Amino acid sequence: MTFVKPNRLKQGDTVGVIAPASPPNLENLERGIQFLTELGLNVKKGKSVERINGYLAGTDQERLDDLHEMFLDQEVKAIICACGGYGTGRITSYIDYEIIRNNPKIFWGYSDITFLHTAFRQKTGLVTFHGPMLGSDIGKEETHLLSKEGFSQLFQPTKLSYTEQFSSLEVLIEGNVSGQLVGGNLSLLVSTLGTKFEIDTKDKLLFIEDVNEEPRAVDRMLNQLYMAGKLADASGILIGDFCDCLPKRNLSLTLDEVIEHYVKLAKKPALKGLQIGHCNPHIAIPFGVEARLNTFEKRLIVDSGIM
Repeated sequence: MTFVKPNRLKQGDTVGVIAPASPPNLENLERGIQFLTELGLNVKKGKSVERINGYLAGTDQERLDDLHEMFLDQEVKAIICACGGYGTGRITSYIDYEIIRNNPKIFWGYSDITFLHTAFRQKTGLVTFHGPMLGSDIGKEETHLLSKEGFSQLFQPTKLSYTEQFSSLEVLIEGNVSGQLVGGNLSLLVSTLGTKFEIDTKDKLLFIEDVNEEPRAVDRMLNQLYMAGKLADASGILIGDFCDCLPKRNLSLTLDEVIEHYVKLAKKPALKGLQIGHCNPHIAIPFGVEARLNTFEKRLIVDSGIM
């Protein structure tokens, strides 16, 4: 499927804010919205953003309605997620993908939003953005400037060149490869397996990150991806931030040992240490565009995600 880049933003545009998973911290959310207004944008909040239904921001139908309405609203030029958490997988089967296909626009988020990134790309070809969210990142008082600067790529087509200027990088397997950039949160990618939204990694650069998972849990998930052929299918593997993924028992492999084991099994060029994920700063990247990994230069080049 050919990918579709959404139109760029300009000052004065309206962006929609939705919570398709869990309810956000409202104080952080308001600071995040203030950040958007400082960028010269108008903000329209979804109806269920401030609702609470256990660990969900409203019922499945309410969150689904918000998603549909923001894509249908011709005034809204981009959709920014308030936070992740849990719940996008519950609504993905009920999304009307014709609405998204006929109304392509910027869609931004990460973590649990990974399920939507994967579904949108594989059902409609829409390029989406894996980036820090309003309630869980941007609205925090200690948010790094680089996390905020990532939103500039929505206004002006920008090719990202990720080198050690951002973070220390480690080459696990050498190589110079390219492919469509896909992936996201490891837990969510694994949860797509066996469904009609199963992640397609064939000849693609696969990015993974996660948070609060012990090495044994990361081992289990990487093993499932490996047995499903997803690691071997990829042209290369990109390792983002694995925040607080520490063992809680005395007898354990380290996270590094687990990751290196599966990368070596996959025998694909791999780079570790990308400051992308549940981290601060969090470098935003588009999914669905062409990217090139050159481990000899410790460089990842990612095409612009907008027209």
